[in-house]
Amino acid sequence: MTPVASTSSFRGRVASYDVLVPPPTDGSTRGRVGRLHLPHGVVETPQFMPVGTNATVKALDPDEIAAAGATIVLANTYHLYLRPGHERIRRLGGLHRFMAWDRPILTDSGGFQVVSLGDLRVVDDDGVTFRSHLDGSVHRFTPEHAMAVQEALGADVAVAFDQPVTPLSPLPVVADATARTHRWAERSLAAHARDDQALFGVIQGGLDPDLRTASTRFIAGLPFDGLNIGGLAGDETAEQRNATLDLVVPLLAGDPRPRYLMGLGSPSDLLEAVHRGVDLFDSVLPARVARNGQFWVPGGRLNIRNQQFMDDPGPIQDDCPCLACRRFSRAYLAHLFRARELLGYRLATCHNLTFTLDFMARIRASIRAGTFPATMSGLRVRAGRVSGGEGVEKSA
Repeated sequence: MTPVASTSSFRGRVASYDVLVPPPTDGSTRGRVGRLHLPHGVVETPQFMPVGTNATVKALDPDEIAAAGATIVLANTYHLYLRPGHERIRRLGGLHRFMAWDRPILTDSGGFQVVSLGDLRVVDDDGVTFRSHLDGSVHRFTPEHAMAVQEALGADVAVAFDQPVTPLSPLPVVADATARTHRWAERSLAAHARDDQALFGVIQGGLDPDLRTASTRFIAGLPFDGLNIGGLAGDETAEQRNATLDLVVPLLAGDPRPRYLMGLGSPSDLLEAVHRGVDLFDSVLPARVARNGQFWVPGGRLNIRNQQFMDDPGPIQDDCPCLACRRFSRAYLAHLFRARELLGYRLATCHNLTFTLDFMARIRASIRAGTFPATMSGLRVRAGRVSGGEGVEKSA
């Protein structure tokens, strides 16, 4: 790896981002290490953000989330707007106080949930009219309203309202949604007034190179504090996603703002995206697979429901500092899942988040040490991309 001495920085009104270790000049990787400064703390990147859809990471309290290594979490604008309501959260002191989390929070725009409601929503140039999935009541989101909701929530980072579509949507559909996303990005910027909250914009364009290129240049040309890469982590293949990142990130090579790929969560996918120059990620995946009894371990994932673990006195993972591995055996965890005890879900989520966040820390350490991407083969093995041990299922 060819060392690089120079650094680059972004200074926004609220957020700042310093590229501490830029990509090497030999082009072997676009992976970099940075530091994002936000009102409620500092986020070292590359970093994974656990998802707290309803102002909670399912089954965990804030101390457990912090103990897992999280420095920033994501909360969902759409869900919190519907229940308990953004104005109620504002009256109660804002989202940080409401959920007792004193570190950074990012709220998504609500666009993904709103436009994924199928027959429950209608999109027009001004915004989206939709029926609540909770009670069927009718609501409307526009860029201006999405900004008002996120300002009431008071997270460190808000996201511009956009119209995401699945990656394999017909080209005319992608083109229409991308153009609308650009218009909504400008309206979001104009409407956003909170002076202690950063605002990120969303790059769309599906898998089409021309649309992606145009969207990258358009969104990067606006005064956002960070740049989201949207419309991926859906029904595309890993090869299609990587090809899109290989197109987008070089276009941002001279731009020091943080890059955030929305919705990506498996360790192997995170590794490949960091290699291509992405800084931030979020996903419900670590918690979701935990509730199915799947524990991520070096080499793949362990399905605690398998018969072989019912008499196993060892921990899930020998070198893991999480609550599950420090105190409980595989046999006990196998019992909890068979008995459908809530403690099992909590412990599995603690472990998977700890594994994911530790994995990100290992990537950062490798980049800092100048050994990345040479260490990628070993990291791929840890992520389960290459091989699995006895009793361990290979990760997809």
